[in-house]
Amino acid sequence: MNTSNGNISKKKRTDTARPIYSITPFTLLDYPDHTACILWFAGCNMRCGYCYNPEIVDGKGKISYGDVLHFLEKRKNLLDAVVFSGGECTLHQNVLWLAHQIKELGMKVKIDTNGSRPHVLENLIAEKLVDYVALDFKALPGAYQKITASQLYGEFVESLDILVSNNIPFEVRTTLHSRLISQSDLVEMAKFLQEKGYQGKYYLQHYVGDTGSISFLPESCKSVFINSEFELPKNIIWRN
Repeated sequence: MNTSNGNISKKKRTDTARPIYSITPFTLLDYPDHTACILWFAGCNMRCGYCYNPEIVDGKGKISYGDVLHFLEKRKNLLDAVVFSGGECTLHQNVLWLAHQIKELGMKVKIDTNGSRPHVLENLIAEKLVDYVALDFKALPGAYQKITASQLYGEFVESLDILVSNNIPFEVRTTLHSRLISQSDLVEMAKFLQEKGYQGKYYLQHYVGDTGSISFLPESCKSVFINSEFELPKNIIWRN
């Protein structure tokens, strides 16, 4: 009887909570080789100045899990996968429940995360509820707090260790601003990933200040990273 009541309560919470800020109904870019939609989870535990989604990070959710499932049920034959992004999706209650419901629909789940909730990531993997992970590598310890306005570097490293030790496809990615991360910093970050046993591609995105961001930042110089005496590792891929 108690278990039944617990399940009913959980369903009510799932139906009434509105953790999703918005939905991108279709993308070919965010999950490699898959058609997908993106769920943008409101709220984040970091405040990266270069973040392109301040309205999502600082905003409130508008869409419930029930609304999401209704949306997905009508698109079962159009979408291969669902991307959990944000903000930071792992902050939200019942995110494992939602992933389970999506898997029941026959769709894959990709998680975009800053790595700050390693126990949630570990549970998603253990319960086979996630198929692909994109992990943000913000900076090394010396610059991590300045860039993220948080003290969550240890949690990021724990998340990286979890992903390296599990047989799940994942990528690591970094947003670069030449005033925040130097060329030598980038080389050290790539070395750190290699030392941790990461063998995948390391994706880089250069900050472009043509859209609103959380903080006003001066112009960043991409040539700092591509025209220098430093030789970057061959697994680095530029996304813009």
